[in-house]
Amino acid sequence: MKCFFFVVASLCATVANASILNIEPHSVEAAAWTIYDPQSGQTIAEYNSHAQRAPASLTKMMVAYITLKEIKAGHLKTSDILTATNVVKMVQPDESQMFLKEGQAISVDQLLAGLVVMSANDAAVTLAEKIGGNVPHFVEMMNQEAKALGMTDTHFTNPAGITMDGHYSSASDLAKLGNTLIQNYPEYLGYSKQQSYTFNNHQHHATNLLLKQDATVDGLKTGFTAAAGYNLALTALRPSANPDLPQRRLIVVVMGTKSAVKRAEVAYELMNMAYNYTRDEVAIKANQPIALLPVLTGKQENFKLISPQAKVMTTSLYNQIAPIDMRQFNNSSGQLPIAPLTQSQTRLNITLLKQNLTAPLNQNMQLAQVKVTQNDQVIDEFPIATHVQIEQANIFERLLTWICSFFTKKTAEAVVYPIN
Repeated sequence: MKCFFFVVASLCATVANASILNIEPHSVEAAAWTIYDPQSGQTIAEYNSHAQRAPASLTKMMVAYITLKEIKAGHLKTSDILTATNVVKMVQPDESQMFLKEGQAISVDQLLAGLVVMSANDAAVTLAEKIGGNVPHFVEMMNQEAKALGMTDTHFTNPAGITMDGHYSSASDLAKLGNTLIQNYPEYLGYSKQQSYTFNNHQHHATNLLLKQDATVDGLKTGFTAAAGYNLALTALRPSANPDLPQRRLIVVVMGTKSAVKRAEVAYELMNMAYNYTRDEVAIKANQPIALLPVLTGKQENFKLISPQAKVMTTSLYNQIAPIDMRQFNNSSGQLPIAPLTQSQTRLNITLLKQNLTAPLNQNMQLAQVKVTQNDQVIDEFPIATHVQIEQANIFERLLTWICSFFTKKTAEAVVYPIN
């Protein structure tokens, strides 16, 4: 990675970050889609990703999220046995279901498998009633969680994903939900990678067709209604060529495709494209020195700004000006007619938010802003914050410093360290 750095005195105006890959939307057969990199938190590419659309059974990711959250909190166990109530009669004969009968005993573990693998609506309402006390209250919980997760394009009206007025989400929000689900409750993947599940002699094969095709694929959820079209939230975990980041996960959400085969085809091509034409790099290492700031009226002359944690960024390995036409992508080879670069061309521009610090200080402070550009476009922007604790010098020390500065006529300046 080739990086260059400069320092300016103040924070520049915030601008929207460009996608890592510029993909021609009309070459992707889906109404809305997004490719998300959880390691960097960056969107690799997207189209209509904030459009509010019927999520269908992708809704059930939120039901699973709340259920697993209750289990982690100790309010529920996977081994708990529940008794199905008449709530299962809400499910119509043409809906996906486990065929639960009122009065039937079933474990939470079985309900989760039915929810994720079988996309069972009776599993969804049974879990909703158990956790929320009733379905309407559980729906309130769903919307509260959506708000807490920053899912600003989402509103739920039912736990099963039935098409209703006011029940909507977006590709971007569902990618965000999928990422949080995996990060907080990785056990979800134990359900979503199952290729089939049997309950009450009813066997159901997973509708995520890619589970059989690619061993790196381990989720997340499929969905379909006539109004929504065919939706798929897809994720995979693959080895990386970067020794600093040996594994890499990506999340792809496609909405509004024409068939189960097409949603798998589109999502898989987008995922393979992203894996082969982008890479993750450690932009800034943990404990890496960033800058040296002069301290005024302090017992110490300078404060060394050190990055408290590593920052991963996603960069492009495609350097053409023209947008990518996915119709030219060969899914077997994983390449376009133009092969990916072997390394990215990236600039990291560091802006110091403070040119000096005045003691005393004992607080968390954002002291620098890093802007990542590639092909003259901003692809990421993030702050560097740390806890600053500086003791004030006594009056005699401050006087001596003033006298020295008076005679030397020199003003200490901030220094930015080169980042390799």
